[in-house]
Amino acid sequence: MSTALYRRYRPETFDEVIGQEHVTDPLKAAIERGRINHAYLFSGPRGCGKTTSARILARCLNCAKGPTPVPCGECPSCEDLANGGSGSLDVVEIDAASHNGVDDARDLRERAIYAPARDRYKVFILDEAHMVTSQGFNALLKIVEEPPPHIKFIFATTEPEKVIGTIRSRTHHYPFRLVPPEALGNYMEDLCNREGVQVAKGVLPLVVRAGGGSVRDTLSVLDQLIAGSGPDGVD
Repeated sequence: MSTALYRRYRPETFDEVIGQEHVTDPLKAAIERGRINHAYLFSGPRGCGKTTSARILARCLNCAKGPTPVPCGECPSCEDLANGGSGSLDVVEIDAASHNGVDDARDLRERAIYAPARDRYKVFILDEAHMVTSQGFNALLKIVEEPPPHIKFIFATTEPEKVIGTIRSRTHHYPFRLVPPEALGNYMEDLCNREGVQVAKGVLPLVVRAGGGSVRDTLSVLDQLIAGSGPDGVD
């Protein structure tokens, strides 16, 4: 069974993330200079690379040759966090939509006390962070404000204004944006070539328009067209 395009071609380095150079370049520079903050806030429209970039940042921080802006891709940590990898005990992804209360925050605090099992840092990625309740954020405030040296937090959200100010003020905020049509069109064309799929002229601009600047949405539309295409490709 084949996986969806957006999962198969999920970027594994910052250089592979398209249309977000205003985020990826400063992050790479900060890692290169050792100016790594303890908490980050990634905000922006859906499907533009927030959670993917959070995983890449975790990969950069825990690479055996790091922290480095370019993960080696060969060490156990890089392999565990690669596409299709088994995942790492030291990189914890939490869906805040279903883990958003005080009890969940307390559980996270208790887990954060312990040192990493293997890697350099224990990284907590809170997806849909705007879903955390005010009480939940307040329960997290102390550890986000003064975390142990081995802890990093990355909050990803489409609605940063709903993350309480006391948390936002402790983070480095990086706003993601919709990807321009030209960059997205070139990316789609490259993927079609890599997939060996023939696409008629005029199809990709329609796909890009349907995706509305979201890489994930655009890939989902393209994936559907490829799945239903005939032997001559997408016409």
